[in-house]
Amino acid sequence: MNVSKLVIGLTGMPGAGKTVFVETAKTVGYVAVSMGDVVREETQRRGLELNPQNVGMVMLDLRSKGGSNVIAERCVPKIETNNSDRIVIDGLRSLNEVAVFKAHFAGFKLVAVHAASVTRFARLSLRGRSDDPKTFEVFYERDMRELSVGLGNAIALSDHVTVNNGGIEVFNTEVKKYLEMIEATWTP
Repeated sequence: MNVSKLVIGLTGMPGAGKTVFVETAKTVGYVAVSMGDVVREETQRRGLELNPQNVGMVMLDLRSKGGSNVIAERCVPKIETNNSDRIVIDGLRSLNEVAVFKAHFAGFKLVAVHAASVTRFARLSLRGRSDDPKTFEVFYERDMRELSVGLGNAIALSDHVTVNNGGIEVFNTEVKKYLEMIEATWTP
């Protein structure tokens, strides 16, 4: 078990603000690892277009063939070989993934980012990533797919919850306060 790294995993529904959390953490020295990037890389490796249906299908296929913790297992080497002692992981979706990181990193903490569904849909509509939903129906289908792999359980059992229904400046301040607090209690 690696005790030399503070590893913060982020969970939350799509559009809640995990990426904003990551960007804020990077401004104070954290290195980011994205679980979604693992799925998008696999989608491209398979020669599929990056859209909500294909990325969702690949995510479910990876889990059905490699187990519910396969994406987390693919992230562990990326974290272990990184020179930084402070890592933030974007996109945990299940308690099995949480267990992988807890087994590998003594300084692991799980943070849930929460926002109202109408707020999340509006954010995703503006974000413009190729796999973002274009309609509320596709958004809802994505939410249901995410919940089907255990995302709600990870959110419910997180170490900390931050609500992101307001402006970005307020959320950035909250993120920095949390990081300062967790770093003050961390001993490598």
